[in-house]
Amino acid sequence: MALRCLATRKTLAQAALNSTRLTQSRALQTFSLPDLPYDYGALEPAISGEIMQLHHQKHHQTYITNYNKALEQLHEAIEKGDASTVVKLQSAIKFNGGGHVNHSIFWKNLAPVREGGGEPPHGSLGWAIDTNFGSLESLIQKMNAEGAALQGSGWVWLAVDKELKKLVIETTANQDPLVTKGASLVPLLGIDVWEHAYYLQYKNVRPDYLKNIWKVINWKYASSVYENEFPSARSP
Repeated sequence: MALRCLATRKTLAQAALNSTRLTQSRALQTFSLPDLPYDYGALEPAISGEIMQLHHQKHHQTYITNYNKALEQLHEAIEKGDASTVVKLQSAIKFNGGGHVNHSIFWKNLAPVREGGGEPPHGSLGWAIDTNFGSLESLIQKMNAEGAALQGSGWVWLAVDKELKKLVIETTANQDPLVTKGASLVPLLGIDVWEHAYYLQYKNVRPDYLKNIWKVINWKYASSVYENEFPSARSP
């Protein structure tokens, strides 16, 4: 009798543990708007405070809101075994999730001039840029050309290919994150060329926006990402 009671207690305890694990595994993670590391007007005159506030509080927040909604719907569809809805939700998750991922990188890629924005990269990243593109000026010209030529909305990226161990320039359409171009690509610098990133200030003249944004590019952040991927990289 005692042994049966002990076995029953063990069974109930294990069932409770399994239930807790199941609940934890099914917990729904949500995302929130990250704070900017600078004031909205800190990037002026390159990017106006009005644009930064709208871009951050309205556009980025909308991506997050819709991403969380799609994830909640996905969570419910999976629990119901609704494969059709799971498939239908993939485009919304890619678009809004990509919007969140891309903008989270974009804010870090910018810095006020007084905090080093626009200062050229040094060290291993500066050397890698010279090696892969000839000079920083050549890199900027190429990225500006790619960004200006991108049809519709999207992003232009400076990335490091971890497999090839070289810097590359890529573009992505809409809010596609860089990983859609290859799992080995790590974004160092992403420039948003959606109209909401510049239209209030530059109207439809995207090349002017691309020209001026380099004045507030945070090369220190890009360098830290590059050195994290290649800690043994050294400039000559």
